[in-house]
Amino acid sequence: MAVKTNLDLSKIRNIGIMAHIDAGKTTTTERILFYTGKIYKIGEVHEGTATMDWMIQEQERGITITAAAISCEWDGNTINIIDTPGHVDFTVEVERSLRVLDGAIAVFDGVSGVEPQSETVWRQANKYHVPRLAFINKLDRVGANFHESVSSIRTKLNANPVPFQLPIGIEDSFEGVVDILTMTTWIWPQNPKDQKENYSHGEIPSDLVEEAKVARENLIATLADLDDDLADKYLNGEEPSLEILKSVARKGTIAGKIVPVFCGSAFKNKGIQPLLNAIIDFLPAPIDFDVVHGLSADDKEKPLERQRTVDESFSAIAFKIMSDPFVENLTFIRVYSGILKAGQMVQNTRVGKKERVGRILRMMANQREDLQEVHAGDICAIAGLKLSATGDTLCDVAHQIRYESVVFPEPVISVAIEPKSQADSGKLLDTLKRLEREDPSFRVQFNAETGQTLICGMGELHLDIIVDRLKREFKVNANIGTPQVSYREAITEKNSVKFLLDREAAGERQYAGVTLSVEPSADQTAMSFTSIIKESRFPKDFIQVIKQGVEESMHSGPLAGYGLLGIKVTLLAVDFDDQISDAVAFKIAAAQAFNKGVREASPILMEPVMALEVLVPDDYLSGVINDLNSRHAKIQNISQKNQLQCIHAFVPLAGMFGYSTQVRSASQGRATYTMSFDHYEPAPKQVLDKMFGRD
Repeated sequence: MAVKTNLDLSKIRNIGIMAHIDAGKTTTTERILFYTGKIYKIGEVHEGTATMDWMIQEQERGITITAAAISCEWDGNTINIIDTPGHVDFTVEVERSLRVLDGAIAVFDGVSGVEPQSETVWRQANKYHVPRLAFINKLDRVGANFHESVSSIRTKLNANPVPFQLPIGIEDSFEGVVDILTMTTWIWPQNPKDQKENYSHGEIPSDLVEEAKVARENLIATLADLDDDLADKYLNGEEPSLEILKSVARKGTIAGKIVPVFCGSAFKNKGIQPLLNAIIDFLPAPIDFDVVHGLSADDKEKPLERQRTVDESFSAIAFKIMSDPFVENLTFIRVYSGILKAGQMVQNTRVGKKERVGRILRMMANQREDLQEVHAGDICAIAGLKLSATGDTLCDVAHQIRYESVVFPEPVISVAIEPKSQADSGKLLDTLKRLEREDPSFRVQFNAETGQTLICGMGELHLDIIVDRLKREFKVNANIGTPQVSYREAITEKNSVKFLLDREAAGERQYAGVTLSVEPSADQTAMSFTSIIKESRFPKDFIQVIKQGVEESMHSGPLAGYGLLGIKVTLLAVDFDDQISDAVAFKIAAAQAFNKGVREASPILMEPVMALEVLVPDDYLSGVINDLNSRHAKIQNISQKNQLQCIHAFVPLAGMFGYSTQVRSASQGRATYTMSFDHYEPAPKQVLDKMFGRD
């Protein structure tokens, strides 16, 4: 049965739930689904029954691994939700989800406040200008502190958090919240008979009246700074209406000027209903944004735009590819304009080819419902596309546009993999290619020198999950090597080089000359390429070809064949002959010039360095520090955090394999840590010596 499509764009919210691991994202999502009537029994993460953690690997580990999408209804509005992972190894799932979402709920642990991965996902949301609400969760836990959590958002995230609620009680006495806008309360009983209607409204407790008045005064003063009309009323002593306050707060949230803060305990079913109201009141609908900007599919420098309405031609971004046992691949898309119908032909502007849409599906975690069409503002999955990858633009064949894609981090760890039997051999590479298409942070490489196939990812857990899926989901058995660090190479000097290609090949003469300069760049994320060619007769298309030749050469450095990073390339001059020079010759010449330039620019090996945070009791601090020193860690500072010592350090990834076991042993199981990639820096000489077997 087809689901009826809602054409009122003002009643759609596309949101994500994001946070540090164990802050309660999936538990919060589960309660949202329950109170909106999407599910009729609450599942729990720790029991492996949460709706959004449908993968067996998620259920066993009690963590979210893949971003799951689901839709629900609240007060006549459709809420499309994506529950994202909190573990740093799966941060790519957050990245590609935030690229297409209109708003987000940042969930914080009421005891810990802002944690390392909270900072990472917050920066990702900043990158895509995603409006946010904050939900301070777990206020029923020992050590919870609402005001410190709010303060940590302000100081650590450089945000402007504005409490719209105050907690009533804390830890085991937490029972409800004060709604600062209406100056009323929401109270939840400890053991409600009816979980659906498990709250009551009342007056503010006498011991909180003054604090609530101050909080409301601060809230109105903050909002008055955002709106001149409200400022006039405020300065004249007039009491603004609830509608005006909500309207100004909504505009301020969408503009990213404030972050409304709410609170509760998702596990104890407290705080969810007012959070749902806040999603509708303060987070944007698709029509709250201006046009969506893109580029012409033919001329990459010509800007185009689309109105976010159903009257425009169809355009969408593919933000996730998922292997599916029934239809091979599902492509998750966010529709920005127009209408897409089942059976329609669409253009993939990255590959320049058309594909036919098979089924259109509304995803409910791992369940699905068929749709006949979807429209601007919607999120859905489509079957039948074989060419699409994450970040691709899909659009109307007659009205093509290309949107900005998503840039993903490079893998930092690799392991060798080989089939256990001849029967597994054929399936292994095909399956790895499917997983590589599904996960942009996962890479498959073949080492020509050793004959090994390498799988590369963001961390040990990331690769563990890949291998587990190979065995269980795809029935492929494989032997796995020990983890290896994915090094990079860079240059330390500026160098200019000329290469002239002048030869006979297959009976035809090839002629092309390229002069390049290569120099170190402070930006480690990508290669930059510029051209200063003024020769009007030189075809512009050839400059793009030269750039392609350089980009392809970046994949293998001169020292050990690792990818290059942090290089600025400038095209200084070209030699060409109108009659015989062609694109192929210039691509070869560019690659040769670049390789020669890099070899002569004092190349060095770069190793990945991780940002590490360790929480440890005082009694075990010295032992943990001594162990980190032995791993060549650079300790930045040590601070107090919730009766624990918090060590912040940078440490080479090469020294951190097996650290989880060691830190548990050194602290009798009481220390915890989080680690994420931070930057590359020159590797010590002994690393290169060991790599090549030098004494």
